[in-house]
Amino acid sequence: MVWREAKGKRQEARGILHRASCILHLAGCDSPQLDAELLLAHALGRERTWLLAHPEYPLTATEEERFAALLARRQAREPLAYILGHREFYGLDFIVDHRVLVPRPETEMLVEQALAWARRERPDSKGEGTRNALSPDPYGQVSDLPLLADVGTGSGCVAVALAAHLPQAVVYALDASADALAVAAANAARHGVAGRVQLLCGDLLEPLPERVDVIVANLPYVRRDELPTLPPEIRDYEPRAALDGGPEGLDWIGRLLAQAPAHLRPGGIILLEIGAAQGEAASGLARQRFPQAAVDVLPDYAGRDRVLRVQT
Repeated sequence: MVWREAKGKRQEARGILHRASCILHLAGCDSPQLDAELLLAHALGRERTWLLAHPEYPLTATEEERFAALLARRQAREPLAYILGHREFYGLDFIVDHRVLVPRPETEMLVEQALAWARRERPDSKGEGTRNALSPDPYGQVSDLPLLADVGTGSGCVAVALAAHLPQAVVYALDASADALAVAAANAARHGVAGRVQLLCGDLLEPLPERVDVIVANLPYVRRDELPTLPPEIRDYEPRAALDGGPEGLDWIGRLLAQAPAHLRPGGIILLEIGAAQGEAASGLARQRFPQAAVDVLPDYAGRDRVLRVQT
């Protein structure tokens, strides 16, 4: 092992962690110490808190071998979530693998905004203020259930989080990738919302069987010429189809906005994650399709453009 100091001598966790964090630092990882701790805890089948409480624990040769294999993968800049097989998002733990994007903290804004709208506007809301009347569907029926669509659902993190926090809601989770939908199905079952998260395979909004109140989407928005400049974790491992937004990064967003009028209920809302420099262009596309809507761009905690909001 790269961290062995004496052949055959069992090494303590603290020493292995120190040397592993140095290796990951030299590899260019952003959080080498944390990564090393999480990988070693995973190799030992323990929680990270246990590992930190037992720095003197001597690893067996089998445990060292297992950790070495995990460390080599992270040293090659494979995303930590793929190595561990899961990632936390909006307080829930999600299964993650190479079939889907790794859930990111900034995408939690979509959930926050959708929940704020649903709790304020829908008749089953627990929020304060005036509640809107029920929205009709395109077939003349009336529903008291909020209907939401998560387009490009990937791991299902947004759809499952919405279903978990809106127990009366029905969420359509749409994706063009059957592989991604398989991951989303596993996560919906994992969190007990499979009965209210309906998985649909197809192009953007086309598979929807009815109009919805809320459309949320984290679609590909990276400019094609920027793909080679992405960090190795993203560029070399995450699905390219979930990243490539075309020449200007807005191909998928523009197509969704073109489809949206036929799939959104009166008074509905659209929430789209966008790139940090795309606010003005994305707003222009939205106003073309929804000239009477209130269109604005919400910044993330760093002050960068993050969510395009279209309130009809």
